[in-house]
Amino acid sequence: MGWGEGERQGPGVCSCRGCGTPLSLAFADLGLSPIANALRRAEDNGRPEIFYPLQAWVCERCWLVQLHHKLKPEELFSSSYAYFSSYSSSWLKHARAFAEEAITRFALKTDSMVVEVASNDGYLLQYFKQAGIRIQGVEPATNVADVAERERGIPSLRAFFGRDTALKMKAAGLVADLMVANNVLAHVPDVNDFLTGFAILLKPEGVASFEFPHLLRLIEEVQFDTIYHEHYSYLSLLAVETLLARQGLRAFDVKALPTHGGSLRLLVCRTMAPYGTTPALAALRAAEAAAGLNQTETYLAFTDRIRRTRRSLLRFLIQAQEEGSMVAGYGAPAKGNTLLNYCGVDASFIAFTVDRSPHKQGTWLPGTRIPVLAPNAIDVARPDYLLILPWNLADEIMEHMAHVREWGCRFVIPIPETRILA
Repeated sequence: MGWGEGERQGPGVCSCRGCGTPLSLAFADLGLSPIANALRRAEDNGRPEIFYPLQAWVCERCWLVQLHHKLKPEELFSSSYAYFSSYSSSWLKHARAFAEEAITRFALKTDSMVVEVASNDGYLLQYFKQAGIRIQGVEPATNVADVAERERGIPSLRAFFGRDTALKMKAAGLVADLMVANNVLAHVPDVNDFLTGFAILLKPEGVASFEFPHLLRLIEEVQFDTIYHEHYSYLSLLAVETLLARQGLRAFDVKALPTHGGSLRLLVCRTMAPYGTTPALAALRAAEAAAGLNQTETYLAFTDRIRRTRRSLLRFLIQAQEEGSMVAGYGAPAKGNTLLNYCGVDASFIAFTVDRSPHKQGTWLPGTRIPVLAPNAIDVARPDYLLILPWNLADEIMEHMAHVREWGCRFVIPIPETRILA
């Protein structure tokens, strides 16, 4: 067992990866958990599964929330990385809309250069390519980068991004008018080195767009399942602006997004670039201050809310089991694995889950060993309840699976508390 959630530990336990301050304030202790995207495959049978501490801390100087136990990126983003962005139609729609907006707002032309860090399978850069704009992806997971190049013709540098990679790219003439980093800033163990790369690669009036889940929404909606080993940090505007300033960068605009349960899109430039600060940025600074993101009490209070969410899910599953009802899952996202492992839910509660990605089908969820099948398994088994693990895509999934209501199946959302939907 870990130390108590939301409690103080002796000083010097670990240091802030942003400013180096010793950390003593715990935000969440989710016990021991396997790597969330390390799906088990048939060849893994007989091999031991490793569980690591999953504990988040808060820096009381720069307010960066971060994991205590740090795994090496190579252990997390391997050559068999399981997440492919293009299997979510709503995410593709989001990517296309951003590309169209960026091309217009920043007057991108055929001689402009767009660089995406963590470009995955080319889900975003394909839209810039279709517009005739030069593109370059940077993606450390070789299997995902292979798909980007093979299926979408997206040039993909297989590397972790930071100072050294940026210097090599700049030497090759790949300076950027627009850099995009969607859902990657939280995945970076050395945030200072990572952001140094942007300071190196951006043109003098270049713009960087960062999207990341918003810590304020995580706290407000008890989204503790988004805490997993791939997410080294949990980000507020307050913390990110401090990180940017250290590299001679500044935010000039922000937009709240519904993606991933509530995210921010932060537009960033060099300190002296000619972009005025928008009212939206000032408003968000005020909102975070009003919510107490610069106060220790806000983080201490999160503990009881996590435990309440766990009790709510277990009550539902126990009652369903006692009634003889079958519960199946939908999706095999990383967040679902945090949720299930923390709550102690295994195949005795959830018969199986399904996923649209063929890369996940035929595997087992890490830790819980719940089998992952193709979506048609739902029609064969006809469960009584469908627990939506990627709850941020609930509307898309309920529309796609609306036919299950024909036999009386009901959808279940586990966050912030378990809700059964008609």
